[in-house]
Amino acid sequence: MTIRVLLADDQALLRSAFRVLVDSESDMEVVGEASDGAEAVALTREREADVVLMDIRMPGTDGLAATRLISADPSLAHVRVVILTTFEVDDYVVQALRAGASGFLGKGSEPEELLSAIRLAAGGEALLSPTATKGLIARFLAQGDLGDDGRDPARSERLDALTSREREVLVQVAGGHSNDEIAERLEVSPLTVKTHVNRAMAKLGARDRAQLVVIAYESGLVRPRMD
Repeated sequence: MTIRVLLADDQALLRSAFRVLVDSESDMEVVGEASDGAEAVALTREREADVVLMDIRMPGTDGLAATRLISADPSLAHVRVVILTTFEVDDYVVQALRAGASGFLGKGSEPEELLSAIRLAAGGEALLSPTATKGLIARFLAQGDLGDDGRDPARSERLDALTSREREVLVQVAGGHSNDEIAERLEVSPLTVKTHVNRAMAKLGARDRAQLVVIAYESGLVRPRMD
C-alpha cells in the first residue's frame, strides 16, 4: 500500500525538498502541498491523504488550528498528523498533541528519520523519543488544568478500566518505547504488547499512541523526570 503524504509548510523550498525525498520512496507519494493550515485541511480531504507533515507556524490558519480541524473530523479519523518543528520541545507541539497530532519531528532530522516517521505514523505508532518526551511532557503539564497533586481526576478515574498489565504497558508507552522494546522489557511477545496497547486505547478513548502518552501524564500514572 502506498502512503499518501500531504506537505504543509509556508516555505516552498522546504516543501520541494520534502517532496523529492518522499517521492523517491516506492511505498509513499506526495499527493499535495499546502502553504497554510486552511489549505492543508482542504487538501487532506480532497487528496485523501494518510499522513500530513504539518509545519506548526504558518500565516493565517496555523498548524495547530489545522491539526484540531483534522482530528475533529470523523471522516478523517485515519489521517495522522506529524508536526514539523524547529525545536523538539516547542510549546506549540505540546498543544498540537492535545489537539490530536500523532507526534512531532525536528526539521533538522536526517532524511531517514523523516521517512521512518511517515511510516511509523501511517502504522499508528507515536513519534515521541524518550529524550524529547521528558521536556515535552514537562511543558505539557505546566500548561494543563490539573489538580494540586498534578493529576487530572477525570483521567485518573478512567485508568480504573485498565488491567494491571495494561497499566504496565501504558507506562512503557509513555516512556517513548516501541512495541519491540516493551516486549523485551516485559518479557512478552510484541503481538501481546500490541494487543494491550490497542485495548488501552479503546478503553481510554485515545486516538493513537501519542494520545496514550498524554493521558498517562495527565492522570498522574507517570510523572516527568527532569534530571
